[in-house]
Amino acid sequence: MNQPASTPHHCSAPARKQRGTCLDLCDPSNMSFFREGGKTLSSIGILSTFSARSPTRHLFKALTVVFSLSTYVVYLWAVTLYNSGGRLATNHRNLTILLWHWPFRKPYNLAGDVCGDWYSIPGCLLKDNRSLFHQADIVVFHHTELKTRSSGLPLHLPRPPRQKWVWMSLESPATNQDLTSFNGLFNWTMSYRLDADIFIPYGKLIPRTSQEDYTVPNKNCLVCWVVSNFQAKHKRTAVYRSLRQLIPIEVYGMLAKKRLPASQLLPTISRCRFYLAFENSQSRDYITEKLWRNSFQAGTVPVVLGPPRPNYEAMVPGNSFIHVDDFNSTAELARFLIQLASDEERYRSYFRWHRHYDVKLYTDWRERLCSICARYNQLPHNKVYHDLNSWANKTM
Repeated sequence: MNQPASTPHHCSAPARKQRGTCLDLCDPSNMSFFREGGKTLSSIGILSTFSARSPTRHLFKALTVVFSLSTYVVYLWAVTLYNSGGRLATNHRNLTILLWHWPFRKPYNLAGDVCGDWYSIPGCLLKDNRSLFHQADIVVFHHTELKTRSSGLPLHLPRPPRQKWVWMSLESPATNQDLTSFNGLFNWTMSYRLDADIFIPYGKLIPRTSQEDYTVPNKNCLVCWVVSNFQAKHKRTAVYRSLRQLIPIEVYGMLAKKRLPASQLLPTISRCRFYLAFENSQSRDYITEKLWRNSFQAGTVPVVLGPPRPNYEAMVPGNSFIHVDDFNSTAELARFLIQLASDEERYRSYFRWHRHYDVKLYTDWRERLCSICARYNQLPHNKVYHDLNSWANKTM
């Protein structure tokens, strides 16, 4: 029996009974929807104009194409998210950094929004509660405690797939010992090294904000040195012993049994024309507070012994220090220091950088940890240090 002309031939009785639950394909008044939809899809090259005779067949094709495109878009999004290591998920939420143990067992107060309130780094939560391990985005391990075995890695705990582990150290390779047992465990390094994933120097120069002229402190001493870690194997020991035979050197610290209280450190050094900013080992980028605080902040000219001159010049002006390696012998160095001390104008030229820069010291571990969040979106999220030992123990 023929159906009424007003009803499409493909509409069955069961279909007609379900009218109203969705778009009624058996209602001729809905044909304009398919025709207009067909034109729209055709305009973007997906489907040609719907035929008024069989709209459901073309609608099925259109939905199939749309479903395929949607699936592909979701696939691309998932791949992007995977390759970013979850970075997309962190754009609108806080990052939680868990410090597994405090460096040298000296804890700091983490109450409140430390990173946001103190260092203007929002969305960065610092924690030291190990029970938050599974919630942490990043876990930081300070090397000294791992080396001395006063703390260990949580290898017994299931590690969240997206969690990053950071190896942190401010010590030179001479003290690291063997790190092969850590190979393949850490994602990022945090160090004074310029090639570390998170660079945390002992200090740096920042643009000067004061309009006042810098005043060189008064001097009544030629050379001074504050040292406690004095070992015969250190290169600085040999240089010092040779140099003291040629010029007077005032020595403070455990070596001379003349300890300086913290309040007297900079005022005492400031009286000296030159300060022996001798590092205990010569390693790439290893430039410590001996330069930044004991020399620059005290207001004296540093005589440096550490990495090569170009390494220093990557961080400070070349005319702000004297490098031991610039001289063929300690006798030549001693003669230069005496001559420079007697030429006031030339001596003061070593302080010209103060016109443009101030010294910023990094001494608070919280500020260093907050810097991870500032760097987070630029970090390589699929990185693993398969040979941390080789990286950490590279000297030059």
